[in-house]
Amino acid sequence: MTEARRAPAGRESGKEPQPRCRLYLITPPALDPRAFADQLAAALDAGDVGCVQLRLKDVSDEAIKRACDVLRPVSQSRGVAFLMNDRPDLAAATGCDGVHVGQEDATYADARALLGPDRIVGVTAHASKHLAMEAAEAGADYVAFGAFFPTATKQAPKGKAEIELLRWWSEIMTVPVVAIGGITVENCGPLVDAGADFLAVVAGVWSYPGGPAAAVTAFNRTISAHSR
Repeated sequence: MTEARRAPAGRESGKEPQPRCRLYLITPPALDPRAFADQLAAALDAGDVGCVQLRLKDVSDEAIKRACDVLRPVSQSRGVAFLMNDRPDLAAATGCDGVHVGQEDATYADARALLGPDRIVGVTAHASKHLAMEAAEAGADYVAFGAFFPTATKQAPKGKAEIELLRWWSEIMTVPVVAIGGITVENCGPLVDAGADFLAVVAGVWSYPGGPAAAVTAFNRTISAHSR
């Protein structure tokens, strides 16, 4: 691998690689876009965030498009990449910065064909070194391992991911790695220590007792404390 580690801000963003782990926010599974826009803005204004992923399940394409139209400008106006979950076709149609695809979703090749060379395509690898290597060799902008901890957001079909996966990947690969699954302010330190480039968080931010802004601040404080 020859690509340097970088934030998910586009394949040709021209930005220098980020020196530490960053937050990757995933939206709640159900939301009112206009009400949620204020929460998202507060979270993004509270500290460093590298990426936002819109993840809405069991809703119509029109509902996803409406949510994207409201939330994408909130993210992009702050220089934060806005990705679509699962749907490269909708990502391309709605002006997203890229897409995150799972193993049961569109293939990496199909997503890249729809989005072109300059937008982000990230790929889920669950707990599989083989799947991660395949995605990286194909050209994925990042791979995601997880779930590392119990999570109610999404069942992990391939079993629990071990933190050692992050250490292994960060030592031999340059493609960024995202840690996902049950991540909180309290348990994220070892993931940063192991070399995660991004922490993908859902409930750990949106259900944080002090609110999303306080969560982003607390996560960044913990990331700083554990950054090499």
